[in-house]
Amino acid sequence: MNWHQITNATALEEIKQESFEHPILIYKHSTRCSISSATLGRLERNWKQGEVGTLKPYFLDLIANRSISNQVAEEFGVWHESPQALIIHKGESIFDASHFDISFEDIKAQVSVLEK
Repeated sequence: MNWHQITNATALEEIKQESFEHPILIYKHSTRCSISSATLGRLERNWKQGEVGTLKPYFLDLIANRSISNQVAEEFGVWHESPQALIIHKGESIFDASHFDISFEDIKAQVSVLEK
């Protein structure tokens, strides 16, 4: 997977604008959580870029960037979870999942609907 790191608050506005061109995945990861690590590993093992079209994956280390993680929750109207995956499309979160509910198949299904 070719992750794009989120390391500053201005990146969220850029991501929001970019989501009008193609869908965005934000993966919020806790380096202190075994469930987060397991979910990340499962997602990366199953990831096939050709099956998610133009979806661009962004990675947020929420331990190092807690304020940005809080801003994601506020900006996109989702409850903070860790781990958490959000799909951003046209400036809004259209999908979010957390913990072991995060799966490549669900992400792929959401993107396939957008790209029809």
